[in-house]
Amino acid sequence: MAGAVEPDKAVAAEGEGKTCCAQEVKGPGYASPLDAMKGPREALIYVTCVYNGIHEKGKPDYLATVDVDPNSPTYLQIIHRLSAPYVGDELHHSGWNACSSCHGDPSTDRRYLILPSLLSGRIYVIDTATDPKAPALHRVVEPEDIVRETGLAYPHTSHCLASGDILVSCLGDKDGNAAGSGFLLLDSDFNIKGRWEKPGHSPLFGYDYWYQPRHNTMISTSWGAPSAFSKGFNLDHVANGLYGRHLHVYNWSDGELKQTLDLGDTGLLPLEIRFLHDPSKDTGFVGCALTSNMVRFFKTTDGSWSHEVVVSVEPLKVKNWILPEMPGLITDFLISLDDRYLYFVNWLHGDIRQYNIEDPRKPVLTGQLWVGGLIQKGSDIVYIAEDGAEAQFDVSEVKGNRLRGGPQMIQLSLDGKRLYATNSLFSVWDKQFYPEIVQKGAHMIQIDVDTEKGGLKLNRNFFVDFGLEPDGPSLAHEMRYPGGDCTSDIWI
Repeated sequence: MAGAVEPDKAVAAEGEGKTCCAQEVKGPGYASPLDAMKGPREALIYVTCVYNGIHEKGKPDYLATVDVDPNSPTYLQIIHRLSAPYVGDELHHSGWNACSSCHGDPSTDRRYLILPSLLSGRIYVIDTATDPKAPALHRVVEPEDIVRETGLAYPHTSHCLASGDILVSCLGDKDGNAAGSGFLLLDSDFNIKGRWEKPGHSPLFGYDYWYQPRHNTMISTSWGAPSAFSKGFNLDHVANGLYGRHLHVYNWSDGELKQTLDLGDTGLLPLEIRFLHDPSKDTGFVGCALTSNMVRFFKTTDGSWSHEVVVSVEPLKVKNWILPEMPGLITDFLISLDDRYLYFVNWLHGDIRQYNIEDPRKPVLTGQLWVGGLIQKGSDIVYIAEDGAEAQFDVSEVKGNRLRGGPQMIQLSLDGKRLYATNSLFSVWDKQFYPEIVQKGAHMIQIDVDTEKGGLKLNRNFFVDFGLEPDGPSLAHEMRYPGGDCTSDIWI
């Protein structure tokens, strides 16, 4: 299989005959996660911004370039907008053509940002190297070509491989059936090579994935059938089996599905997945959105994989909402590059949490901060405390702005000292749960992190308002730095 790594050879990559991680040569990224922590401070952030379904004139989505260099005259400004050539894409997550998995290959370059369009099925290839402040469209991989050659649609997560290939998870077929999910493989010139997994080894549902070649393993997660989630969230769809609760464990070397882990009723809607960054480690985490549990997965003594719930966010009793109890809804999380801290968001409750995971079996809460949510003061919704008293959460304003919606996507600085957050999840779900951010736009905030003892503090001077865009309010989602980050780079 192109791009795979033999389980017992951490320095040799299959495919193009390229070597990986040879220390005498340098390629993109960093030799190790700890080396990455010494990298330069982020100066630019690329943000996927969505107009799909919310702009009355049918505007295309775009990639925003935000200046986050405190010494720059355009600090906190959106300095460039690259519009997609089509309407209706739903730009969502992104990846690179090359990252730290190719660090030992000097012939490769982290030049192109890969932008899958969740709903249209297009994949945009964006040149960020010619002018990092003004990225340009390089190529479009058309959905008709992807469907014709692989049967796949609804592309989501993109990661580069050490071979130079690019792997993209797809959530269904062109009709939105989850049974059609699988993995699309592109070559280094962005030509379609085919499907990555063996025939007959597709996952039950698709969403995110992460690979750990030293353990010959890739694990993917399961959101739901596109025919269901693209219409908004409906609890009946969960009861009818249209949402996932499984992890799919693959042999990295040959694309064989070797194990399916059923997370049960405690693991509904497993979304983002991360191994620890240390490539020798055989453990990681997955955030289960609906049940609001953080699940640890790990390799057992017999070589199989197992799982356990290590953090549970209890639902809150509420009134004036659609249900008598409100889940936290863990929609995104990440791990610091030194594998010391884990951060996750509760999109509905409105808090960001920090846990020390030096013992990954027993995460310890070290920081918690409310930066929005449905139960903040001023909302009609209140939660009912154990003593029966009604209460709401205090949420600070930033530069005179009330924080709209709830924290959703997060990104951490390489040194672990700054955590950025946006607040749009998915346009149709935003409309359903947070119409305010659809009407007034999303925003980006920054949280200062205590990396010694733990702790989170809202930066009251950092606010990027996507409600003030020239073409009207937009929905800001995922964030990437030009030089890579802890959710795009994988070490082998």
